[in-house]
Amino acid sequence: MERYQDKAKEVFDEVCIDKASVQKMGFERSIPSYVGEWLIDRNCPSGELTDETKRKIKDFINNHLPSKSQKELLRNRLLNGESLVILDDFSVYIDLRSGKRELKIPSLDIEDGYVEKSIVDSYPLLLCGGMWGAGKLIYHPGQDADEGETWLVDFQPMQVGKIDIDYYCENRSYFTLDEWRSLLINSIGYNPHAYTPSQQMLLLARLLPVVQNRVNLVELSPKGTGKSWIYINLSSYIRMVSGGKVTPAVLFYNNATNIPGLLVKYDAVVLDEGQSISFEHSGEVIGIFKGFLEAGYFTRGKQKVTSEAGLVLLANIPIGSSGKPQNENLFENLPEFLGESAFIDRIHGILPGWELPKFDSSMISQGIGFKADFFGEVLHVLRDRAGYLEYVKNNCTINSDNIRDKNAIWRLASGFLKLLFPDLNLSRDELYEYCLKPAISLRQRVRNQLAYLDPEYKAMTISVDY
Repeated sequence: MERYQDKAKEVFDEVCIDKASVQKMGFERSIPSYVGEWLIDRNCPSGELTDETKRKIKDFINNHLPSKSQKELLRNRLLNGESLVILDDFSVYIDLRSGKRELKIPSLDIEDGYVEKSIVDSYPLLLCGGMWGAGKLIYHPGQDADEGETWLVDFQPMQVGKIDIDYYCENRSYFTLDEWRSLLINSIGYNPHAYTPSQQMLLLARLLPVVQNRVNLVELSPKGTGKSWIYINLSSYIRMVSGGKVTPAVLFYNNATNIPGLLVKYDAVVLDEGQSISFEHSGEVIGIFKGFLEAGYFTRGKQKVTSEAGLVLLANIPIGSSGKPQNENLFENLPEFLGESAFIDRIHGILPGWELPKFDSSMISQGIGFKADFFGEVLHVLRDRAGYLEYVKNNCTINSDNIRDKNAIWRLASGFLKLLFPDLNLSRDELYEYCLKPAISLRQRVRNQLAYLDPEYKAMTISVDY
């Protein structure tokens, strides 16, 4: 075991896990890593995946995480009056005509179940695409043959309870910077030994919209760099939308049902396959986006809604034999409405995914790291923890008259600060090297694109005094 892993076990034992355990377990169903780790931790607290513990977990899965082939067996048990506890990605939709909250249970192919109001009030993310959790189901037979109802009467999400964020921040001091960075990289699903220090900083940059309020990021890369891996597997506070057509009601606010959209309910919304994405009423969506990315609120219909969510756009672009983008215009292969200079200027940073290697099995986490549900909760709590943005502003001067440049660098640097120095124990040189410098690099690519695409934007090099 490596030194940083020994320290992690010593200092953070109860919230650590062998990150390779999910791969060793070999789950047959496609589930997020944080769900797999929850199952392993619940059934195998020692962390040793012996044949006996594997059998125990498989039995638990067979009883509570049903496959499609078990659908009718479980439906029959409900019909016979049994209550069931199953693990699934539950979601709830509102039917205003009937006044009912309709429950969707994917493993049972049920799309017209019902849920107690108190559950929806306690876990509003059920209304915005769904939540993984343990749900207790019962069946109410109706007076007529076609009036039976399946009800969700209890729900426990798969996430850690209250965390001690002060303890987490204070114990950063037990690790060197390299050890702490390796621990973070291993915790989010990547093997730190497969990446150079500069590549590790790019991996951590993927977390900036998750740990810092209102950070907007674009990552452009060839296929296969694992850019969506972290967002799928890390946290229930992240919602991914993969390609296809996206409606304003889904993203912003559904005026028909009065239900806020994804950008209101999640810490970060990720638009994957950006090169093929399309928006219903694209002019309206881009217009709302511009206002939201600028000010953190939007108006749709009669509703004015505020949100601290971050936005991530992931897209594949062609890469030349040199390993760099074929086109100087990085947005050349994206939908035209995403290439407007006014939209790009509101993006805080462009992450150069082409500088990361192709993702393969050797790059998956090995050994001790934070449990995904714990680390996801840490990132969620750090979003609103005071002091970091003020620290950055008070300890540097950004040499740009553009307020968007300043806001972008302040927010990006604050995110790196939360990740690498949550205890705020660092030198001025460390602030520059590990927070300001990578933040400037992300924003500089935005400035370069603006100068290339629009003559109204002059070429400039951003610098900072610290």
